[in-house]
Amino acid sequence: MITSAEAVRDVAVRAKAAAALLAPVSRGEKDRVLLAMAEALIARSAEILAANAEDVAAARAAGTPGAMVDRLTLTPARLGGMADGLRQVAALDDPVGEVVRGRVLPNGMELRQVRVPLGVVGIIYEARPNVTVDAAGLCLKSGNAVLLRGSASAVRSNTALVAVLRDVAAANGLPADAVQLVPGLDHDSVKHLMRLRGLVDVLIPRGGAGLIRAVVEESTVPVIETGVGNCHVYVDVDADLDQALAITVNAKTHRVSVCNSAETLLVHRAVAQRFLPKVLAALHDAGVAVHGDEAVCAVDPRAVPATDDDWAAEYLSLDMAVRVVDSLDDAVAHIRRWGSGHTEAIVTRSLSASRRFIMSCDSAAVMVNASTRFTDGERFGMGAEIGISTQKLHARGPMGLPELTSTTWVGVGDGHLVS
Repeated sequence: MITSAEAVRDVAVRAKAAAALLAPVSRGEKDRVLLAMAEALIARSAEILAANAEDVAAARAAGTPGAMVDRLTLTPARLGGMADGLRQVAALDDPVGEVVRGRVLPNGMELRQVRVPLGVVGIIYEARPNVTVDAAGLCLKSGNAVLLRGSASAVRSNTALVAVLRDVAAANGLPADAVQLVPGLDHDSVKHLMRLRGLVDVLIPRGGAGLIRAVVEESTVPVIETGVGNCHVYVDVDADLDQALAITVNAKTHRVSVCNSAETLLVHRAVAQRFLPKVLAALHDAGVAVHGDEAVCAVDPRAVPATDDDWAAEYLSLDMAVRVVDSLDDAVAHIRRWGSGHTEAIVTRSLSASRRFIMSCDSAAVMVNASTRFTDGERFGMGAEIGISTQKLHARGPMGLPELTSTTWVGVGDGHLVS
């Protein structure tokens, strides 16, 4: 069935009304509701897991790859983790009302820049039911209404989860329409959502490069790009090679299906002869398929020749592109040509090299002698995140609660007039 524009517009209108009611709610009230939502997820786990089991069965019957089925699957432990996530959000500081800066003008007028909610946030995401709860919790805490458009493969799970969250909100005096699913399972429902400029304040796509590109190119609503991660590790001429080996293996293999996993290794030619045999052996031992340039293939006959597609790839798998470069500047040039602006890492004992790398890499995060896997809201001490922004306007890097707000200028006078 084709989803009508009116049906999608209706949920957005209701979300905008709910956002106005939610904006002035105190931190105490929001935290109380978040904690009640966490308890309700556990109390109603049977219905949530039953709905999820139907989604999983349908996905398997459709021949969905095992990795995607795993992302879709909920267990009591995973549901408990989602509840814990809501509790963690409740424990975070509320950004709404925070004074970013302020001063008293020469005429005595008080001026403050204050954080306020964005309003209505639309999230477009793939088969990860945990995103439903994470996004709802973060948006509620930051005073925003949220419109959730998950994939068709998770529709039963998402419907059950949102029903629980809405029931708790309503039972505790908050507008249930602060958390809504976007109706429809076809592309038309997404297209209609992307056209609701004026009702939806921002869209955040979470998923693969194709999804993000489609939303950015087709939406009239402002979009925050998140997630695509062609991340690099550069081993400098002054690197501690034992440290470089450990960082490379961790960055690639710790968890391959996430955006902060390293996809490309760049090695300075001066240390390549000593470092490549060790790192390539370690990667192969970890099950990684190496796609190398001519110098790499000469060292390791198991490596396959790399193409431009490899330098550009976000593999999200046990694959890694490896290249030998002549200098730090060559490494930076490669990153600027092929990187996605997510996270780059340098391994070096040279302070000047690290400084030049930091200033030259045009990315949301740069690691010095540390794994790319650290680019994460929780690991940064920010708590939960809505995603990793790879763009430059509004927010960049892990998007926590402050990044889900805008600001308002407040001027307080005493009969002040402009002369």
